[in-house]
Amino acid sequence: MWKELNSGNHKGAYRDEGQGKVVLLLHGFGEDGSVWENQQAYLSNYFRVIVPDLPGSGKSPLADVSMEAMADFVHAILLQEKLVQVTMIGHSMGGYVTLAFADKHPEMLQGFGLFHSTALPDNEEKKEGRRKSIRMIEQYGADAFVRQTLPNMFAAAFREAQPQRVEEYIRRGLAADAASLIAYYDAMIQRPDRTAVLKDTKTPVLFIIGKDDTAVPPDSVLPQVTIPPVSSVHIFENVAHMGLWEVYEASNIILQQFVTFCQRS
Repeated sequence: MWKELNSGNHKGAYRDEGQGKVVLLLHGFGEDGSVWENQQAYLSNYFRVIVPDLPGSGKSPLADVSMEAMADFVHAILLQEKLVQVTMIGHSMGGYVTLAFADKHPEMLQGFGLFHSTALPDNEEKKEGRRKSIRMIEQYGADAFVRQTLPNMFAAAFREAQPQRVEEYIRRGLAADAASLIAYYDAMIQRPDRTAVLKDTKTPVLFIIGKDDTAVPPDSVLPQVTIPPVSSVHIFENVAHMGLWEVYEASNIILQQFVTFCQRS
């Protein structure tokens, strides 16, 4: 079921399916909430699942897309739904938003997950890579950028075995406009170090890592898994940045188990 958010400065849309304890799924850069379709279909058999289109994606218009502002957008959804606590999972950029939310509203989380994401800020090399991508979008347009960049989010074996799925991901990415993509890149460049959130949290933290992930390399994430008091860590072999598609069935089960654990903690 689609719902609209129209609260103060926050305007957008989100999906709301299932009943019971709430899990909220946040998509990444170049995506919208539909990227979670397999997870929403599975998890809504056990929980109430809310999946927003973050500002600038899907049915939500572009607004302030700093990680803090997008966390405020998510908070506005929870207030509209009169929700006190949820489990929140963020893919890639959605993980940065999740960390910003955990920094602002730790009392509203039963647990949270970083799905191919990190609490570290961009290093200088990563920042320059994002700036290069901005220049590419400005010079050649969003479509050319999406077609060149998004296939690399998948492991080579998946690209070869399931080219139609990769093409579907690209097709959806083509809906993103240049202004939103550039704004996301700028926001990610500016985001702070949030490893202190991992240290200070009193809730379980899920880390899902792709061994072949070049966007968020395992070597940068693994040192973080020992920071929270309670961590659940899963490393997928032969998976890059899109485990929620590449190994969606295994991802579904891991998320179900983590959300159940958080609700019992």
